Amino acid sequence: MSKPIVRFAPSPTGHIHIGNTRVALLNALFARREGGTFILRFDDTDLVRSKQEYADSIETDLKWLGIAPDIVLRQSERFDLYDAAAEQLKDVGRLYPCYETPEELEFRRKRQLARGLPPIYDRAALKLTDEERATLESEGRKPHWRFRLDHTNVAWNDLVRGEAHVDCGSLSDPVLVREDGTYLYTLPSVVDDIDLKITHVIRGEDHVTNTAVQIQIFEALGTAIPTFAHHSLLITASGEGLSKRLGHLSVKGLRDAGLEPQAVASLAVLVGSAEAVRPVADLNELAKLIDFSHISRAPAKFDESELEHLNARLIHEMPYEIVRERLVALDADLGEAFWNAVRGNLTKVRDVAEWAKVVRGPVTPVIEDRAFIDAAAEVLPDGPWDTTTWKAWTEAVKTKTGVKGKALFMPLRLALTGLDHGPELGNLLPLVGPERAKARLSGQMA
Repeated sequence: MSKPIVRFAPSPTGHIHIGNTRVALLNALFARREGGTFILRFDDTDLVRSKQEYADSIETDLKWLGIAPDIVLRQSERFDLYDAAAEQLKDVGRLYPCYETPEELEFRRKRQLARGLPPIYDRAALKLTDEERATLESEGRKPHWRFRLDHTNVAWNDLVRGEAHVDCGSLSDPVLVREDGTYLYTLPSVVDDIDLKITHVIRGEDHVTNTAVQIQIFEALGTAIPTFAHHSLLITASGEGLSKRLGHLSVKGLRDAGLEPQAVASLAVLVGSAEAVRPVADLNELAKLIDFSHISRAPAKFDESELEHLNARLIHEMPYEIVRERLVALDADLGEAFWNAVRGNLTKVRDVAEWAKVVRGPVTPVIEDRAFIDAAAEVLPDGPWDTTTWKAWTEAVKTKTGVKGKALFMPLRLALTGLDHGPELGNLLPLVGPERAKARLSGQMA
């Protein structure tokens, strides 16, 4: 296989959500694995709704995920290409002008439904004479332009779906150019894929019908057709479709919530596939797990609780050298021993600040049995302390008081940390140190 050229083509009309991220990751990681090229193409022909702030946000999101594109371009800078393609389609009789108003089209649609006919465009505009078109234009009507479909069965070998086909006789001729001369998604997408030599179009199942139409446009323009892969869509845990407009599971929101990009990527890529969903810390390893033939066609649920679980599992295995700079930024870098002691209790890296405070204070001790804590303080070993100190101390406390089990360990934890949960005290106690431990056992905030 020649090196693939793939593209992620979002519209910069909002923050991308996890469903968009699935598309971006499958494209980018496929290209990475095969030594290909990953292009970010902003589909910003809607000049009113497209915003630079959203384009910037999308680039930030992709960089955070670790899949910065090799090439970035914008459709708004490529109208000359689309104009030339439109003229070519007009010259071969595949792009034709139509003059119906939206109200007239809606009336026809309802009339066809009432007659039990499919509500597709009846191609009335093809029957207009030059004189009739001139009359409509003299009335101030401007044409929109439709692509005349061949009413055939369009088939292709889809990397996800296998043999796929769409009966184009059941479709309306799609509008490619609006009355104001602006382009809808369909034609610029094909023209860019041709110009950029896109080899694989990897996108969601909701584009299957578009693919049949676009294959006919590729053919009408006399060019090769790329390979297609239509993967399953992601939905929320409650079964809703994802929407940029409604802000469902935006990447920005997940990032702001403190989640790890590797957790987001792992779930976005593996959910709904034959691979077990698990945290994969390295994107190169994640890329090796992509097999389009093993992706289910059924919608896959993206569960935020599952994402939290994956996030925690990643952090529990995260080496100190990987996270050190982030600990510094959080003012929680107390060394490798501290990180190794507390990471098993973290769901998000930023939660480490709570345990840094437990170690260095101030902590308000919780003492429910003063006599027991005083007895424990009397046998507290002198320093220096290491990871064996906790066991030696609790054995001494048990011998002195006769208390054992939870009744022994919990009061000591409450007094030393002010909390009823946390990391193993065998690892935490040496970090707290003798001075702070003695102060807390005496009831002082320290």
